[in-house]
Amino acid sequence: MYYPEELVEEIRLKNDIVGVVSGYVRLQKKGGNHWGCCPFHNEKTPSFAVSESKQMYHCFGCGVSGNVYTFVMQYENYSFPEAVKMLAERAGVNLPEVEYSAEEKRRAGRRARLLEVNKEAAKFFYYQLRAPQGEIGKKYLEKRALSDETIHKFGLGYAGKSGASLVEYLRSKGFEDELIHEAGLANNSERHGLLSQFWNRVMFPIQDINHRVIGFGGRVMGDGEPKYLNSPETPVFDKRRNLYGLNFARTARSGNLIICEGYMDVIAMHQAGFTQAVASLGTAFTPEQANLMRRYTDNVLLAYDSDGAGVKAALRGIGILREAGLTGRVISMKPYKDPDEFIKNEGRDAFLQRIDQAENSFFFEIRVLAEQYNMQDPEQKTRFHREIAKKLCGFSEEVERENYLQAIAEKYFIGADNLRKLVIGYAAANGSVRPVERPKSGISRTPDPEENARKPQRLLLTWLVDEPGLYQKIKQYISPEDFTEELYQKVAERLFAELEQGKSQPAGIISMFEDEEEQRQAAELFHTTLPHLETRQEREKAFHDILLSVKRNSYEYYTARLGMDVNALNRVVEGKKALETLAKTHISLE
Repeated sequence: MYYPEELVEEIRLKNDIVGVVSGYVRLQKKGGNHWGCCPFHNEKTPSFAVSESKQMYHCFGCGVSGNVYTFVMQYENYSFPEAVKMLAERAGVNLPEVEYSAEEKRRAGRRARLLEVNKEAAKFFYYQLRAPQGEIGKKYLEKRALSDETIHKFGLGYAGKSGASLVEYLRSKGFEDELIHEAGLANNSERHGLLSQFWNRVMFPIQDINHRVIGFGGRVMGDGEPKYLNSPETPVFDKRRNLYGLNFARTARSGNLIICEGYMDVIAMHQAGFTQAVASLGTAFTPEQANLMRRYTDNVLLAYDSDGAGVKAALRGIGILREAGLTGRVISMKPYKDPDEFIKNEGRDAFLQRIDQAENSFFFEIRVLAEQYNMQDPEQKTRFHREIAKKLCGFSEEVERENYLQAIAEKYFIGADNLRKLVIGYAAANGSVRPVERPKSGISRTPDPEENARKPQRLLLTWLVDEPGLYQKIKQYISPEDFTEELYQKVAERLFAELEQGKSQPAGIISMFEDEEEQRQAAELFHTTLPHLETRQEREKAFHDILLSVKRNSYEYYTARLGMDVNALNRVVEGKKALETLAKTHISLE
Protein backbone atom coordinates (compact mmCIF):
# COMPACT_ATOMS: atom_id res chain seq x y z
CA MET A 1 0.00 0.00 0.00
CA TYR A 2 1.10 3.60 -0.71
CA TYR A 3 1.43 5.86 2.34
CA PRO A 4 1.68 9.68 2.07
CA GLU A 5 5.22 11.00 2.39
CA GLU A 6 4.20 13.21 5.33
CA LEU A 7 2.90 10.17 7.23
CA VAL A 8 6.02 8.11 6.46
CA GLU A 9 8.18 10.95 7.75
CA GLU A 10 6.04 11.37 10.88
CA ILE A 11 6.45 7.69 11.72
CA ARG A 12 10.20 7.86 11.13
CA LEU A 13 10.61 10.90 13.39
CA LYS A 14 8.69 9.13 16.17
CA ASN A 15 10.97 6.07 15.99
CA ASP A 16 14.42 7.09 17.19
CA ILE A 17 16.85 4.83 15.37
CA VAL A 18 19.02 4.25 18.45
CA GLY A 19 15.98 3.01 20.37
CA VAL A 20 14.83 0.74 17.56
CA VAL A 21 18.25 -0.75 16.80
CA SER A 22 18.92 -1.27 20.53
CA GLY A 23 16.05 -3.74 20.51
CA TYR A 24 18.10 -5.94 18.18
CA VAL A 25 21.74 -5.01 18.78
CA ARG A 26 23.64 -4.21 21.96
CA LEU A 27 24.94 -0.67 21.44
CA GLN A 28 27.54 1.35 23.32
CA LYS A 29 27.97 5.13 23.05
CA LYS A 30 31.42 6.16 21.84
CA GLY A 31 32.01 9.67 20.57
CA GLY A 32 29.18 10.90 18.39
CA ASN A 33 27.86 7.43 17.50
CA HIS A 34 26.51 4.29 19.14
CA TRP A 35 28.52 1.18 18.24
CA GLY A 36 27.77 -2.53 18.18
CA CYS A 37 28.47 -5.74 16.27
CA CYS A 38 26.77 -5.72 12.89
CA PRO A 39 23.63 -7.91 12.79
CA PHE A 40 24.02 -8.43 9.04
CA HIS A 41 27.38 -10.21 9.05
CA ASN A 42 29.46 -12.12 11.58
CA GLU A 43 32.04 -10.04 13.42
CA LYS A 44 33.69 -9.89 16.83
CA THR A 45 34.89 -6.27 16.78
CA PRO A 46 32.06 -3.70 16.58
CA SER A 47 32.03 -1.86 13.27
CA PHE A 48 28.31 -1.05 13.17
CA ALA A 49 27.68 2.64 13.85
CA VAL A 50 24.30 4.22 14.62
CA SER A 51 24.16 8.01 14.36
CA GLU A 52 21.57 9.74 16.52
CA SER A 53 22.11 13.06 14.75
CA LYS A 54 21.72 11.62 11.24
CA GLN A 55 19.18 8.98 12.32
CA MET A 56 21.11 6.50 10.20
CA TYR A 57 23.26 3.40 10.59
CA HIS A 58 26.35 2.27 8.71
CA CYS A 59 28.56 -0.81 8.97
CA PHE A 60 32.20 -0.14 8.17
CA GLY A 61 32.69 -3.89 7.76
CA CYS A 62 30.09 -5.01 5.22
CA GLY A 63 28.97 -1.57 4.03
CA VAL A 64 25.23 -1.79 4.81
CA SER A 65 23.60 1.51 5.69
CA GLY A 66 20.22 3.16 5.91
CA ASN A 67 17.56 4.63 8.18
CA VAL A 68 15.14 3.09 10.65
CA TYR A 69 12.92 1.76 7.85
CA THR A 70 15.73 0.03 5.97
CA PHE A 71 17.03 -1.47 9.23
CA VAL A 72 13.67 -3.08 10.00
CA MET A 73 13.34 -4.21 6.38
CA GLN A 74 16.80 -5.80 6.38
CA TYR A 75 16.57 -7.37 9.83
CA GLU A 76 12.98 -8.62 9.68
CA ASN A 77 13.01 -9.17 5.92
CA TYR A 78 9.95 -6.94 5.62
CA SER A 79 8.73 -5.04 2.60
CA PHE A 80 8.61 -1.25 2.91
CA PRO A 81 4.84 -1.17 3.70
CA GLU A 82 5.36 -3.89 6.33
CA ALA A 83 8.14 -1.86 7.95
CA VAL A 84 5.93 1.24 7.96
CA LYS A 85 3.13 -0.71 9.62
CA MET A 86 5.40 -2.17 12.29
CA LEU A 87 6.99 1.17 13.18
CA ALA A 88 3.60 2.91 13.13
CA GLU A 89 2.32 0.43 15.71
CA ARG A 90 5.47 0.97 17.78
CA ALA A 91 4.98 4.75 17.74
CA GLY A 92 1.21 4.62 18.24
CA VAL A 93 0.46 6.20 14.86
CA ASN A 94 -2.81 5.18 13.19
CA LEU A 95 -2.43 4.23 9.55
CA PRO A 96 -5.25 5.00 7.09
CA GLU A 97 -7.67 2.18 6.45
CA VAL A 98 -7.37 0.48 3.10
CA GLU A 99 -10.44 0.91 0.91
CA TYR A 100 -11.45 -2.43 -0.57
CA SER A 101 -14.09 -3.29 -3.12
CA ALA A 102 -16.95 -5.53 -2.01
CA GLU A 103 -15.29 -8.56 -3.67
CA GLU A 104 -11.90 -7.76 -2.09
CA LYS A 105 -13.56 -7.44 1.31
CA ARG A 106 -15.29 -10.78 0.84
CA ARG A 107 -12.02 -12.51 -0.11
CA ALA A 108 -10.06 -10.83 2.70
CA GLY A 109 -12.77 -11.78 5.18
CA ARG A 110 -12.77 -15.39 4.02
CA ARG A 111 -8.99 -15.56 4.20
CA ALA A 112 -9.01 -14.13 7.72
CA ARG A 113 -11.58 -16.75 8.80
CA LEU A 114 -9.46 -19.54 7.34
CA LEU A 115 -6.46 -18.30 9.32
CA GLU A 116 -8.63 -18.13 12.45
CA VAL A 117 -9.86 -21.71 12.14
CA ASN A 118 -6.30 -22.94 11.53
CA LYS A 119 -5.10 -21.06 14.61
CA GLU A 120 -7.87 -22.61 16.72
CA ALA A 121 -7.05 -26.08 15.36
CA ALA A 122 -3.39 -25.56 16.32
CA LYS A 123 -4.50 -24.68 19.87
CA PHE A 124 -6.63 -27.84 20.00
CA PHE A 125 -3.73 -30.08 18.93
CA TYR A 126 -1.35 -28.28 21.29
CA TYR A 127 -3.54 -28.95 24.35
CA GLN A 128 -4.34 -32.49 23.24
CA LEU A 129 -0.63 -33.32 23.42
CA ARG A 130 -0.62 -32.26 27.08
CA ALA A 131 -3.81 -34.16 27.95
CA PRO A 132 -3.85 -37.84 29.00
CA GLN A 133 -4.83 -38.94 25.47
CA GLY A 134 -1.72 -37.23 24.14
CA GLU A 135 0.70 -39.38 26.12
CA ILE A 136 1.65 -41.48 23.09
CA GLY A 137 2.56 -38.34 21.14
CA LYS A 138 4.49 -36.89 24.05
CA LYS A 139 6.53 -40.08 24.44
CA TYR A 140 7.32 -40.05 20.72
CA LEU A 141 8.66 -36.50 20.90
CA GLU A 142 10.65 -37.29 24.04
CA LYS A 143 12.12 -40.31 22.24
CA ARG A 144 13.19 -37.93 19.46
CA ALA A 145 15.03 -35.96 22.19
CA LEU A 146 13.03 -32.75 21.78
CA SER A 147 13.00 -30.35 24.72
CA ASP A 148 9.82 -28.77 26.10
CA GLU A 149 11.15 -25.42 24.85
CA THR A 150 11.47 -26.74 21.29
CA ILE A 151 8.05 -28.40 21.39
CA HIS A 152 6.56 -25.10 22.53
CA LYS A 153 8.49 -23.03 19.95
CA PHE A 154 7.15 -25.06 17.03
CA GLY A 155 3.68 -25.45 18.58
CA LEU A 156 3.77 -29.24 18.24
CA GLY A 157 0.57 -31.07 19.14
CA TYR A 158 -1.35 -34.32 18.91
CA ALA A 159 -4.52 -35.40 17.10
CA GLY A 160 -6.46 -37.92 19.19
CA LYS A 161 -7.83 -41.34 18.28
CA SER A 162 -11.04 -39.91 16.80
CA GLY A 163 -11.40 -37.74 13.69
CA ALA A 164 -14.60 -36.29 15.15
CA SER A 165 -13.10 -34.54 18.17
CA LEU A 166 -11.42 -31.71 16.22
CA VAL A 167 -14.62 -31.04 14.26
CA GLU A 168 -16.71 -30.94 17.44
CA TYR A 169 -14.24 -28.55 19.06
CA LEU A 170 -14.19 -26.18 16.08
CA ARG A 171 -17.97 -26.20 15.85
CA SER A 172 -18.12 -25.26 19.53
CA LYS A 173 -15.96 -22.24 18.70
CA GLY A 174 -18.45 -21.04 16.11
CA PHE A 175 -16.80 -22.27 12.91
CA GLU A 176 -19.19 -23.63 10.29
CA ASP A 177 -18.65 -26.99 8.57
CA GLU A 178 -18.03 -25.41 5.19
CA LEU A 179 -15.14 -23.36 6.57
CA ILE A 180 -13.62 -26.34 8.42
CA HIS A 181 -13.67 -28.32 5.18
CA GLU A 182 -12.31 -25.42 3.09
CA ALA A 183 -9.40 -25.07 5.53
CA GLY A 184 -8.43 -28.69 4.78
CA LEU A 185 -9.06 -29.80 8.37
CA ALA A 186 -11.78 -32.35 7.64
CA ASN A 187 -13.54 -34.26 4.86
CA ASN A 188 -17.16 -35.27 4.37
CA SER A 189 -18.08 -38.92 4.79
CA GLU A 190 -21.48 -40.30 3.73
CA ARG A 191 -21.51 -42.61 6.71
CA HIS A 192 -20.03 -40.44 9.46
CA GLY A 193 -20.45 -36.88 8.21
CA LEU A 194 -17.60 -34.37 8.64
CA LEU A 195 -14.47 -36.02 10.07
CA SER A 196 -10.88 -34.86 10.33
CA GLN A 197 -8.27 -36.89 8.48
CA PHE A 198 -5.85 -35.94 11.27
CA TRP A 199 -6.12 -38.54 14.04
CA ASN A 200 -3.55 -40.54 16.02
CA ARG A 201 -0.81 -38.26 14.76
CA VAL A 202 1.79 -35.90 16.17
CA MET A 203 0.91 -32.56 14.58
CA PHE A 204 3.28 -30.00 13.05
CA PRO A 205 1.62 -26.60 12.47
CA ILE A 206 2.91 -25.01 9.26
CA GLN A 207 3.32 -21.24 9.53
CA ASP A 208 3.91 -18.51 6.99
CA ILE A 209 6.69 -15.95 7.44
CA ASN A 210 4.42 -13.89 9.71
CA HIS A 211 3.91 -16.84 12.10
CA ARG A 212 0.31 -17.45 10.98
CA VAL A 213 -0.79 -21.09 10.85
CA ILE A 214 -1.67 -21.92 7.24
CA GLY A 215 -1.69 -25.74 7.33
CA PHE A 216 -0.56 -28.88 9.15
CA GLY A 217 1.61 -31.93 8.80
CA GLY A 218 0.85 -35.05 10.83
CA ARG A 219 3.13 -38.00 11.67
CA VAL A 220 1.21 -41.22 12.39
CA MET A 221 1.83 -43.02 15.68
CA GLY A 222 2.56 -46.65 14.92
CA ASP A 223 2.75 -48.36 11.54
CA GLY A 224 -0.20 -46.70 9.82
CA GLU A 225 -0.08 -45.21 6.33
CA PRO A 226 0.68 -42.67 5.12
CA LYS A 227 3.51 -42.03 7.54
CA TYR A 228 3.20 -38.25 7.01
CA LEU A 229 -0.06 -36.57 6.05
CA ASN A 230 -0.23 -32.91 5.05
CA SER A 231 -3.03 -30.42 4.63
CA PRO A 232 -4.37 -30.12 1.08
CA GLU A 233 -3.97 -26.90 -0.93
CA THR A 234 -6.28 -24.16 0.37
CA PRO A 235 -6.71 -20.42 -0.28
CA VAL A 236 -4.12 -19.79 2.48
CA PHE A 237 -1.83 -22.81 1.95
CA ASP A 238 0.24 -23.18 -1.21
CA LYS A 239 2.81 -25.95 -0.69
CA ARG A 240 4.96 -24.77 -3.58
CA ARG A 241 5.34 -21.23 -2.23
CA ASN A 242 6.03 -21.85 1.46
CA LEU A 243 8.79 -23.50 3.50
CA TYR A 244 8.55 -25.11 6.90
CA GLY A 245 10.53 -23.18 9.52
CA LEU A 246 11.10 -20.08 7.35
CA ASN A 247 9.21 -17.92 9.87
CA PHE A 248 12.16 -18.51 12.23
CA ALA A 249 14.96 -19.01 9.70
CA ARG A 250 14.46 -15.65 7.98
CA THR A 251 16.00 -13.84 10.98
CA ALA A 252 18.77 -16.38 11.67
CA ARG A 253 21.59 -14.00 10.53
CA SER A 254 23.73 -16.97 9.50
CA GLY A 255 24.43 -15.81 5.96
CA ASN A 256 22.77 -18.92 4.52
CA LEU A 257 19.70 -21.15 4.63
CA ILE A 258 19.83 -24.94 5.01
CA ILE A 259 17.20 -26.91 3.11
CA CYS A 260 16.25 -30.30 4.62
CA GLU A 261 13.80 -33.02 3.66
CA GLY A 262 11.54 -33.20 6.70
CA TYR A 263 9.98 -31.42 9.64
CA MET A 264 11.93 -33.36 12.25
CA ASP A 265 15.23 -32.47 10.58
CA VAL A 266 14.34 -28.78 10.76
CA ILE A 267 13.25 -28.99 14.40
CA ALA A 268 16.33 -30.97 15.48
CA MET A 269 18.60 -28.48 13.74
CA HIS A 270 16.89 -25.48 15.32
CA GLN A 271 17.22 -27.13 18.72
CA ALA A 272 20.95 -27.56 18.07
CA GLY A 273 21.27 -23.87 17.20
CA PHE A 274 21.05 -24.08 13.40
CA THR A 275 18.03 -21.80 13.16
CA GLN A 276 18.54 -21.25 9.43
CA ALA A 277 17.08 -24.68 8.59
CA VAL A 278 13.91 -25.03 6.47
CA ALA A 279 12.13 -27.86 4.65
CA SER A 280 9.77 -28.24 1.71
CA LEU A 281 6.18 -29.19 2.53
CA GLY A 282 5.55 -32.78 1.56
CA THR A 283 6.54 -32.08 -2.05
CA ALA A 284 9.81 -31.92 -3.95
CA PHE A 285 11.73 -28.65 -3.76
CA THR A 286 10.19 -26.15 -6.18
CA PRO A 287 11.35 -23.10 -8.19
CA GLU A 288 8.84 -21.01 -6.24
CA GLN A 289 10.50 -22.05 -2.98
CA ALA A 290 13.93 -21.19 -4.40
CA ASN A 291 12.67 -17.72 -5.32
CA LEU A 292 11.28 -17.35 -1.81
CA MET A 293 14.69 -18.25 -0.34
CA ARG A 294 16.34 -15.68 -2.60
CA ARG A 295 14.57 -12.94 -0.63
CA TYR A 296 16.68 -13.87 2.39
CA THR A 297 20.00 -15.22 1.16
CA ASP A 298 22.24 -15.94 -1.83
CA ASN A 299 23.71 -19.09 -0.27
CA VAL A 300 21.81 -22.33 0.27
CA LEU A 301 23.16 -25.52 1.85
CA LEU A 302 21.47 -28.81 1.00
CA ALA A 303 21.19 -31.25 3.91
CA TYR A 304 19.25 -34.07 2.27
CA ASP A 305 19.28 -37.73 3.28
CA SER A 306 22.41 -39.64 2.32
CA ASP A 307 20.50 -42.46 0.56
CA GLY A 308 19.84 -42.72 -3.17
CA ALA A 309 16.58 -40.77 -2.97
CA GLY A 310 18.34 -38.00 -1.05
CA VAL A 311 21.10 -37.78 -3.67
CA LYS A 312 18.50 -37.50 -6.45
CA ALA A 313 16.69 -34.80 -4.49
CA ALA A 314 19.96 -32.92 -4.01
CA LEU A 315 20.78 -33.08 -7.73
CA ARG A 316 17.33 -31.77 -8.60
CA GLY A 317 17.58 -29.04 -5.95
CA ILE A 318 20.97 -27.90 -7.25
CA GLY A 319 19.50 -27.29 -10.69
CA ILE A 320 16.58 -25.32 -9.26
CA LEU A 321 18.87 -23.19 -7.09
CA ARG A 322 21.13 -22.47 -10.05
CA GLU A 323 18.16 -21.37 -12.17
CA ALA A 324 17.14 -19.02 -9.35
CA GLY A 325 20.63 -17.51 -9.24
CA LEU A 326 21.50 -19.01 -5.85
CA THR A 327 24.76 -20.62 -4.80
CA GLY A 328 24.28 -24.18 -3.56
CA ARG A 329 26.56 -26.44 -1.53
CA VAL A 330 25.92 -29.96 -0.28
CA ILE A 331 26.44 -31.10 3.32
CA SER A 332 27.50 -34.73 3.68
CA MET A 333 25.48 -36.71 6.25
CA LYS A 334 27.51 -39.91 5.96
CA PRO A 335 27.68 -42.29 7.73
CA TYR A 336 24.27 -41.17 9.03
CA LYS A 337 20.98 -40.91 7.18
CA ASP A 338 19.87 -37.34 7.90
CA PRO A 339 20.70 -34.19 9.94
CA ASP A 340 18.60 -35.31 12.91
CA GLU A 341 20.47 -38.62 13.19
CA PHE A 342 23.84 -36.95 12.58
CA ILE A 343 23.38 -34.31 15.30
CA LYS A 344 22.11 -36.85 17.85
CA ASN A 345 25.21 -39.01 17.31
CA GLU A 346 27.94 -36.46 16.62
CA GLY A 347 26.67 -33.19 18.10
CA ARG A 348 26.57 -29.55 17.10
CA ASP A 349 30.33 -28.98 16.66
CA ALA A 350 30.66 -31.90 14.26
CA PHE A 351 27.78 -30.57 12.18
CA LEU A 352 29.43 -27.16 12.11
CA GLN A 353 32.47 -28.82 10.60
CA ARG A 354 30.28 -30.48 7.98
CA ILE A 355 28.86 -27.07 7.09
CA ASP A 356 32.39 -25.69 6.70
CA GLN A 357 33.27 -28.70 4.52
CA ALA A 358 30.09 -28.50 2.40
CA GLU A 359 30.83 -29.53 -1.17
CA ASN A 360 30.55 -27.17 -4.11
CA SER A 361 27.34 -28.15 -5.90
CA PHE A 362 29.01 -28.56 -9.31
CA PHE A 363 31.73 -30.78 -7.84
CA PHE A 364 28.97 -32.81 -6.14
CA GLU A 365 27.20 -33.29 -9.50
CA ILE A 366 30.42 -34.42 -11.19
CA ARG A 367 31.31 -36.76 -8.32
CA VAL A 368 27.88 -38.44 -8.49
CA LEU A 369 28.23 -38.63 -12.27
CA ALA A 370 31.65 -40.27 -11.95
CA GLU A 371 30.16 -43.09 -9.88
CA GLN A 372 28.12 -44.14 -12.91
CA TYR A 373 31.18 -44.88 -15.07
CA ASN A 374 33.98 -47.42 -14.97
CA MET A 375 37.12 -45.32 -15.25
CA GLN A 376 39.16 -48.39 -16.20
CA ASP A 377 37.16 -48.69 -19.42
CA PRO A 378 38.42 -46.16 -22.03
CA GLU A 379 35.03 -45.95 -23.72
CA GLN A 380 33.17 -45.20 -20.46
CA LYS A 381 35.88 -42.79 -19.40
CA THR A 382 35.47 -40.89 -22.68
CA ARG A 383 31.69 -40.76 -22.17
CA PHE A 384 32.27 -39.37 -18.68
CA HIS A 385 34.50 -36.63 -20.09
CA ARG A 386 31.82 -35.76 -22.67
CA GLU A 387 29.20 -35.49 -19.95
CA ILE A 388 31.48 -33.12 -18.02
CA ALA A 389 31.81 -30.98 -21.16
CA LYS A 390 28.00 -30.84 -21.50
CA LYS A 391 27.64 -29.69 -17.91
CA LEU A 392 30.36 -27.07 -18.30
CA CYS A 393 28.33 -25.59 -21.16
CA GLY A 394 25.68 -24.79 -18.56
CA PHE A 395 27.77 -21.86 -17.35
CA SER A 396 26.88 -18.79 -19.38
CA GLU A 397 29.67 -16.67 -17.90
CA GLU A 398 32.98 -17.38 -19.56
CA VAL A 399 35.18 -16.70 -16.55
CA GLU A 400 33.12 -19.01 -14.33
CA ARG A 401 33.10 -21.76 -16.96
CA GLU A 402 36.86 -21.53 -17.44
CA ASN A 403 37.51 -21.63 -13.68
CA TYR A 404 35.40 -24.77 -13.29
CA LEU A 405 36.97 -26.32 -16.38
CA GLN A 406 40.45 -25.97 -14.94
CA ALA A 407 39.39 -27.20 -11.49
CA ILE A 408 37.63 -30.28 -12.89
CA ALA A 409 40.52 -31.04 -15.24
CA GLU A 410 42.92 -31.03 -12.30
CA LYS A 411 40.59 -33.04 -10.04
CA TYR A 412 39.98 -35.83 -12.57
CA PHE A 413 43.38 -35.79 -14.29
CA ILE A 414 42.07 -34.59 -17.62
CA GLY A 415 44.16 -32.36 -19.85
CA ALA A 416 42.64 -28.88 -19.60
CA ASP A 417 43.18 -28.22 -23.32
CA ASN A 418 41.54 -31.52 -24.26
CA LEU A 419 38.54 -30.81 -22.02
CA ARG A 420 38.30 -27.29 -23.45
CA LYS A 421 38.18 -28.76 -26.98
CA LEU A 422 35.32 -31.03 -25.92
CA VAL A 423 33.44 -28.04 -24.48
CA ILE A 424 34.01 -25.98 -27.64
CA GLY A 425 32.95 -28.89 -29.85
CA TYR A 426 29.80 -29.55 -27.85
CA ALA A 427 28.98 -25.84 -27.70
CA ALA A 428 29.51 -25.42 -31.44
CA ALA A 429 27.29 -28.42 -32.21
CA ASN A 430 24.47 -27.21 -29.96
CA GLY A 431 24.95 -23.46 -30.04
CA SER A 432 24.82 -23.46 -26.26
CA VAL A 433 27.73 -21.23 -25.31
CA ARG A 434 30.38 -19.09 -26.94
CA PRO A 435 33.90 -20.54 -26.54
CA VAL A 436 36.20 -18.74 -24.15
CA GLU A 437 38.59 -16.37 -25.91
CA ARG A 438 41.81 -16.69 -23.98
CA PRO A 439 44.29 -13.79 -24.18
CA LYS A 440 47.82 -14.70 -25.13
CA SER A 441 49.28 -12.96 -22.12
CA GLY A 442 48.42 -10.48 -19.40
CA ILE A 443 45.07 -9.25 -18.11
CA SER A 444 43.55 -6.09 -19.47
CA ARG A 445 41.28 -4.12 -17.14
CA THR A 446 39.28 -1.35 -18.74
CA PRO A 447 38.35 1.42 -16.33
CA ASP A 448 34.62 2.12 -16.01
CA PRO A 449 34.06 5.75 -17.09
CA GLU A 450 30.54 5.78 -15.63
CA GLU A 451 31.84 4.77 -12.19
CA ASN A 452 34.59 7.40 -12.46
CA ALA A 453 31.80 9.97 -12.92
CA ARG A 454 29.57 8.59 -10.16
CA LYS A 455 32.14 8.43 -7.38
CA PRO A 456 32.78 12.22 -7.07
CA GLN A 457 29.01 12.75 -6.98
CA ARG A 458 28.71 10.32 -4.05
CA LEU A 459 31.65 11.94 -2.26
CA LEU A 460 30.15 15.41 -2.63
CA LEU A 461 26.78 14.34 -1.22
CA THR A 462 28.43 12.63 1.76
CA TRP A 463 30.62 15.67 2.42
CA LEU A 464 27.62 18.04 2.36
CA VAL A 465 25.72 15.85 4.83
CA ASP A 466 28.74 15.72 7.14
CA GLU A 467 29.40 19.46 6.82
CA PRO A 468 26.10 21.13 5.78
CA GLY A 469 27.59 24.62 6.23
CA LEU A 470 29.56 24.13 3.01
CA TYR A 471 26.39 24.30 0.93
CA GLN A 472 26.13 28.09 1.13
CA LYS A 473 29.71 28.38 -0.17
CA ILE A 474 29.16 26.21 -3.24
CA LYS A 475 25.50 26.61 -4.21
CA GLN A 476 26.36 29.23 -6.85
CA TYR A 477 28.53 26.66 -8.66
CA ILE A 478 26.52 23.43 -8.31
CA SER A 479 22.88 22.38 -8.77
CA PRO A 480 20.94 19.09 -8.62
CA GLU A 481 21.11 18.91 -12.44
CA ASP A 482 24.88 18.45 -12.14
CA PHE A 483 24.23 14.98 -10.67
CA THR A 484 23.87 12.91 -13.81
CA GLU A 485 22.56 9.70 -12.19
CA GLU A 486 18.75 9.85 -11.89
CA LEU A 487 18.70 8.62 -8.28
CA TYR A 488 21.59 10.91 -7.29
CA GLN A 489 19.73 13.86 -8.81
CA LYS A 490 16.56 13.09 -6.83
CA VAL A 491 18.59 12.90 -3.62
CA ALA A 492 20.42 16.15 -4.45
CA GLU A 493 17.15 17.98 -5.16
CA ARG A 494 15.77 17.06 -1.74
CA LEU A 495 19.05 17.61 0.10
CA PHE A 496 19.72 21.00 -1.49
CA ALA A 497 16.16 22.14 -0.71
CA GLU A 498 16.65 21.20 2.93
CA LEU A 499 20.09 22.82 3.13
CA GLU A 500 18.62 26.00 1.67
CA GLN A 501 16.33 26.07 4.71
CA GLY A 502 19.24 25.44 7.04
CA LYS A 503 18.43 21.83 7.86
CA SER A 504 19.43 18.35 6.71
CA GLN A 505 17.60 15.06 7.31
CA PRO A 506 19.30 12.37 5.23
CA ALA A 507 17.31 9.61 6.96
CA GLY A 508 14.12 11.19 5.66
CA ILE A 509 15.49 11.40 2.13
CA ILE A 510 15.91 7.62 2.02
CA SER A 511 12.20 7.22 2.80
CA MET A 512 11.33 8.98 -0.47
CA PHE A 513 12.04 5.68 -2.20
CA GLU A 514 9.81 2.62 -1.78
CA ASP A 515 12.01 0.31 -3.84
CA GLU A 516 14.43 -1.51 -1.52
CA GLU A 517 17.35 -1.33 -3.95
CA GLU A 518 16.87 2.42 -4.41
CA GLN A 519 16.76 2.88 -0.62
CA ARG A 520 20.04 1.00 -0.32
CA GLN A 521 21.68 3.11 -3.01
CA ALA A 522 20.39 6.35 -1.47
CA ALA A 523 21.73 5.35 1.95
CA GLU A 524 25.15 4.62 0.44
CA LEU A 525 25.30 8.19 -0.88
CA PHE A 526 25.60 9.48 2.68
CA HIS A 527 28.28 7.01 3.75
CA THR A 528 30.86 7.16 0.98
CA THR A 529 34.34 7.02 2.51
CA LEU A 530 35.81 10.51 2.38
CA PRO A 531 39.56 10.99 1.87
CA HIS A 532 41.46 10.96 5.16
CA LEU A 533 43.69 14.01 5.06
CA GLU A 534 45.74 15.60 7.85
CA THR A 535 45.84 19.32 7.07
CA ARG A 536 43.11 21.83 6.25
CA GLN A 537 44.92 22.71 3.01
CA GLU A 538 44.84 19.08 1.89
CA ARG A 539 41.14 18.78 2.72
CA GLU A 540 40.32 22.01 0.88
CA LYS A 541 42.17 20.81 -2.22
CA ALA A 542 40.37 17.44 -2.09
CA PHE A 543 36.99 19.10 -1.72
CA HIS A 544 37.73 21.50 -4.57
CA ASP A 545 38.86 18.61 -6.80
CA ILE A 546 35.65 16.69 -6.06
CA LEU A 547 33.49 19.72 -6.77
CA LEU A 548 35.37 20.43 -9.99
CA SER A 549 35.08 16.80 -11.07
CA VAL A 550 31.29 16.82 -10.57
CA LYS A 551 30.96 20.05 -12.53
CA ARG A 552 33.25 18.86 -15.34
CA ASN A 553 31.33 15.60 -15.70
CA SER A 554 28.08 17.58 -15.82
CA TYR A 555 29.45 19.82 -18.59
CA GLU A 556 30.61 16.80 -20.61
CA TYR A 557 27.32 14.97 -20.00
CA TYR A 558 25.14 17.77 -21.38
CA THR A 559 27.59 18.59 -24.18
CA ALA A 560 27.19 15.01 -25.42
CA ARG A 561 23.40 15.50 -25.50
CA LEU A 562 23.32 18.64 -27.64
CA GLY A 563 20.67 18.12 -30.29
CA MET A 564 18.83 15.50 -28.25
CA ASP A 565 17.85 17.57 -25.20
CA VAL A 566 16.30 21.02 -25.74
CA ASN A 567 17.56 22.15 -22.34
CA ALA A 568 21.09 20.83 -22.86
CA LEU A 569 22.35 23.93 -24.66
CA ASN A 570 21.52 26.27 -21.78
CA ARG A 571 23.10 23.88 -19.31
CA VAL A 572 26.25 23.62 -21.43
CA VAL A 573 26.63 27.40 -21.67
CA GLU A 574 25.98 27.93 -17.95
CA GLY A 575 28.12 24.91 -17.08
CA LYS A 576 31.11 26.19 -19.02
CA LYS A 577 31.01 29.56 -17.25
CA ALA A 578 30.62 27.94 -13.81
CA LEU A 579 33.41 25.47 -14.57
CA GLU A 580 35.82 28.26 -15.56
CA THR A 581 34.93 30.29 -12.46
CA LEU A 582 35.13 27.31 -10.13
CA ALA A 583 38.56 26.30 -11.44
CA LYS A 584 39.95 29.64 -10.27
CA THR A 585 38.01 29.83 -6.98
CA HIS A 586 39.32 28.89 -3.55
CA ILE A 587 36.71 27.43 -1.19
CA SER A 588 37.54 27.56 2.50
CA LEU A 589 36.38 24.72 4.76
CA GLU A 590 36.48 26.92 7.85
